[in-house]
Amino acid sequence: MLNLLGMMQFSIITLSASGNPGKGSPIEGDQKRLKHSYLTRTYNVEMKFATMIPLETIAHALKGINSEHTHDALRVLDIILRQQHAKRGCLLIKQSFFDGNHANFVDLGGGVTGCRGIHTSFRTTGAGLSLNIDVSTTLIMSPGPVLNFLLANQNVQNPLQIDWVKAKRMLKNIRIKTEHNKKEFKITGISELPCNQQSFNMKVRNNDGESQMVEITVYDYFRESHNIELTWSAYAPCLDVGKPTQPNYLPVELCHLIPLQCYTKALSSQQRASLVEKSRQKPQERISVVTNILKKNQYDEDPILRACGFYIDKQLTKLDGRVLHAPKLKIGNEEELVPQNGRWNFNRKRLLRPVKIGQKDQYWAIVNFSARCDLSYLSRELLSCARNKGIHMERPYTIIEEDRQWLKLSPVVRVERMFEKMMPHIPEKPKFLLCVLPEKKNSEIYGPWKKKNLVEMGIVTQCISPTKINDQYLTNVLLKINTKLGGINSLLAIEYPSIPLINKDVMMIFGMDVSHGSRHSDLPSVAAVVGSRQWPLVSRYRASVTTQSSKLEMIDSLFKLGADGKDEGMIRELLIDFYNSTNGMKPTQIVIFRDGVGESQFNQVLNVELTQFLKAFEHLGEPTPPKFTLIVAQKNHHTKLFLANGSENVPPGTVVDTMVVHPRNYDFYMCPQAGMIGMSRPVHYNVLLDEIGFSPDDLQKFVHSLSYVYQRSTSAVSMVAPVCYAHLAASQMSQFIKLDAAEEPSSEASAGERMTFPQLPRLHENVRHTMFFC
Repeated sequence: MLNLLGMMQFSIITLSASGNPGKGSPIEGDQKRLKHSYLTRTYNVEMKFATMIPLETIAHALKGINSEHTHDALRVLDIILRQQHAKRGCLLIKQSFFDGNHANFVDLGGGVTGCRGIHTSFRTTGAGLSLNIDVSTTLIMSPGPVLNFLLANQNVQNPLQIDWVKAKRMLKNIRIKTEHNKKEFKITGISELPCNQQSFNMKVRNNDGESQMVEITVYDYFRESHNIELTWSAYAPCLDVGKPTQPNYLPVELCHLIPLQCYTKALSSQQRASLVEKSRQKPQERISVVTNILKKNQYDEDPILRACGFYIDKQLTKLDGRVLHAPKLKIGNEEELVPQNGRWNFNRKRLLRPVKIGQKDQYWAIVNFSARCDLSYLSRELLSCARNKGIHMERPYTIIEEDRQWLKLSPVVRVERMFEKMMPHIPEKPKFLLCVLPEKKNSEIYGPWKKKNLVEMGIVTQCISPTKINDQYLTNVLLKINTKLGGINSLLAIEYPSIPLINKDVMMIFGMDVSHGSRHSDLPSVAAVVGSRQWPLVSRYRASVTTQSSKLEMIDSLFKLGADGKDEGMIRELLIDFYNSTNGMKPTQIVIFRDGVGESQFNQVLNVELTQFLKAFEHLGEPTPPKFTLIVAQKNHHTKLFLANGSENVPPGTVVDTMVVHPRNYDFYMCPQAGMIGMSRPVHYNVLLDEIGFSPDDLQKFVHSLSYVYQRSTSAVSMVAPVCYAHLAASQMSQFIKLDAAEEPSSEASAGERMTFPQLPRLHENVRHTMFFC
């Protein structure tokens, strides 16, 4: 039995002061440093015995014996590796490590750098105790002069163009190093006045040797005391590295960002695209990187690991997998389609159930928010492509261009002006609107436009920002439009025309996801649940979306009693919709796919969320609850699958349920998609509960099939479609929260008062039942 014991001991630790501990001015701090070359502080640190962690629990876990100490034992091994990297000065983020080697840096623009590192974690698997190693990337502030960072971050060329209000928010708590004395500081604020006006009181000695206080500007101080003639920063604010009551000012041009500081703000669409592009690695390159990591770090030489008797093999785990055949799809004209390499297309083919757009009083129109686009050409090509796909699409009733003088107005006002201009030109409210945006992603118009249409007007809308209009682009747009308006692009052959999918029992499928704001945002989280409808179809879904406390992962509104004792939860809404769409049929089997939870939260999913499902059925008066199968889908993990030759990605449909899976739990890895670019990432499915009693083969085929019913794509998606839909719904509705937060000033709750969060507005009845999120 191997144990790690914490010994009680007393240590004396001496720390050298970093930065300026002086009061109020640069010169005062300099004088103190002359008197005390290295200010030190001494602490008495007491280390006490905490607990005994038996490492033999790992051996028990490998045999399938559950132990409450297994997670702690694995954590101890992870900490051993963590300390090895800490001694090398690496940036530590959870189980990932990043060093300051510039060869690992990729510039993303805007003062942001992607830093490549490694992830390591010990795991118990069917092959034994395994060390999971993978490439990891984090975001850091580009090291170098603070000026260079601000210019890049604000996309300006001249220091005089810097917005110092934005700079203050960006630089808060950032660490810097000065040129003139090589000391490190943490930024606490920015001065109100520029260097040549910002003054402070400095103690000096006169000719008689007596001390007196004189007032001096920061500019004059550095010129007289350090012989530094400030240039542009003489007219710019100073960085404050002191305390609120004892400011300490430094000119920006003398400050450099310390390397390896995390960048926590949201990325722009261009930065995200650049990160994805520059982080891609082919399988062969990824294998090379991982094997080199093992050789370079020499984990076997770690004295603690060796003392515990651990040996790490230098080879990747070899295992067997299998490849599932792609399911047949049913499309228009009674045709069957067999996807090849996880993909298919609608070239010279028709959609299964195309809609009619523009018939009689079902008007549609195009609105353009100042995008540079030939709308006449777009309209002609869209109608031609729709006709080829079987969609009967009349010409738009009108095309409305935004007035150029509106560009400087707020997004909400621009949307309102657009409707004021459009409505007099059409006989009545349109059924569908095609909106052309000037920016492809993160357009400030998107949120207000969606809210106006989905909540107030009840109009289905599709936003586009075409850069290249061709048949493939227009086909992808039409797939979304057809789905939103109630059409069906394709179905699994086993869905069509009305063949039950599993054992002829009525089944309902749920997808669940929670969308959180940025790491340091206080905006509420948005929970989305989609439920299948029109059984036996597994391709049609309705969404229910709500807000909850910020960063809360467990969904707490699945079952929710109102003041009148009625259930106002999300599940009731979806169940009633299912009943209505199936002429009163009620599900006897429920399959739930839950995204975004880690292994430590599995019990919460069962005890909190599944319990709410049961309460929702009970409150509906169902005498016997249905059978449940609950599956957690994880995409953010570090397990990668390689072909034996390592030259390319695993083929679509690859399933692995041995060796690298949990020794006791029911889980498997699946990669339905074709890895056309970069490295394919399989989804890790964890079956927490299976009352339905799927065989492993049937369940894997069922999950694989659900990757082919994503209506807005002509390729298999990596995650099952219900989870993708839940993610889309949460993401789209979160735009409403960001919009409300921007419009309304934030107010802090007083002491003892419970913080509240804004509720999402209810969707208009015309779009509530549609796949508006598609």
